[in-house]
Amino acid sequence: MAATYMTADGLQKLKEELQFLEGTERPRVIAAIAEARDKGDLSENAEYDAAKEEQGHLESKIAMLKAKIMEARIIDESSIKTDEVQILTKVRVKNLKNNQEKVYQLVTEGEANILEGKIAVTTPIAKGLLGKKVGDMAQVKVPAGVMEFEILEISL
Repeated sequence: MAATYMTADGLQKLKEELQFLEGTERPRVIAAIAEARDKGDLSENAEYDAAKEEQGHLESKIAMLKAKIMEARIIDESSIKTDEVQILTKVRVKNLKNNQEKVYQLVTEGEANILEGKIAVTTPIAKGLLGKKVGDMAQVKVPAGVMEFEILEISL
């Protein structure tokens, strides 16, 4: 697995999720397996099969989170400048087609959340904004065509 770059907050969220899965979900699934096993014949026990399948998914997710945490590389937020759009900056843009303004924060894939305005640096919009300065125009190819943005402000 390649190194995953993230903020300290992003790493903390992964650790909290891992703790929840190991401390809360794993015991719940183990209890469900035990309860289903107590119901008798395992060869025809759908509850047991479902609980075992859930356990497999859970253990897979736990292993993936552990690997991500081990490979994590923290981004030094103090080194982020606002003279151009880069990871962790917030950028206020104006869509030149409909004159609507939006604020996006460019983050790592693991921290992306469109409802919070956080987009992964690997998305087409983020790629089109990276390196731009205030006043620059950005043409971004998206599945629906080409979007044009004016960079209005860059901040942290």
